[in-house]
Amino acid sequence: MKKITLDTLQRKKHPQEGIDPSKISAITAYDALFASLFDPHVDLILVGDSLNMSFAGKPDTLSVGMAEMLYHTKAVCRGVQRAFVVADMPYGSYTHEKQALKNALKFYQQTRADAIKLEGGQARAPLIARLVQEGVAVVGHIGLLPQSVRAVGGYKIVGKTPTSARQLLEDALSVQEAGASLVVLEGVVASVATEISQRLKIPTIGIGSGAGCDGQILVFSDLLGLFKAFKPKFVRTYLEGGTLIEEALQRYVQDIQTGHFPSEQESY
Repeated sequence: MKKITLDTLQRKKHPQEGIDPSKISAITAYDALFASLFDPHVDLILVGDSLNMSFAGKPDTLSVGMAEMLYHTKAVCRGVQRAFVVADMPYGSYTHEKQALKNALKFYQQTRADAIKLEGGQARAPLIARLVQEGVAVVGHIGLLPQSVRAVGGYKIVGKTPTSARQLLEDALSVQEAGASLVVLEGVVASVATEISQRLKIPTIGIGSGAGCDGQILVFSDLLGLFKAFKPKFVRTYLEGGTLIEEALQRYVQDIQTGHFPSEQESY
């Protein structure tokens, strides 16, 4: 399987003559097992700080730290041969240039991540430029920023007003000019996300931002129906995984109680 690179992703938006553009498919993963299952099928795997909510049971992403993100990124990379791997920079790990550079380099030195992702638009542009200068591939993230959820009072869709839409476009252009290779658009009004995607030269990855982006990403536990605490409007569930697991466990426990497991063939 040929390794997916930034050039591969860029060519999906700007293909060679005679080839139609294609969408980037992306999903989150947090361990080697699921990463190995996803790897043959998707273009990009994000080791997202969303693991703090989906699997650690926390109310937001803010309390996950560098040690945890490095651990999970290492695990994912062990399960990946083909997909482009992006690691989230956790909250508080890039508050200033020196800290950001130190922590971004940890991902490159200790894992096989292909890029790091950080949240923010114009204000983060100088930081992005510095990281790119040091050879770090950066994925931007604008719109709804999970790491800023407490500051803005919740998870709010962005781009509903002309002022907000203009700011999003300025953020996107600033992130691109700073050298970001891709940009995630989260919780952005679909028409605004489409305009941004058309204006940018770099690919956009949407989550809750409509079909006009150059690619889409979902948290895998949402996609597989494993996370049932709540379901955002933008999530499409492709498998009732939680229900299937419960049914399998019920059969397992019943087989133990009735003596049907283990069978003679399953015993030494």
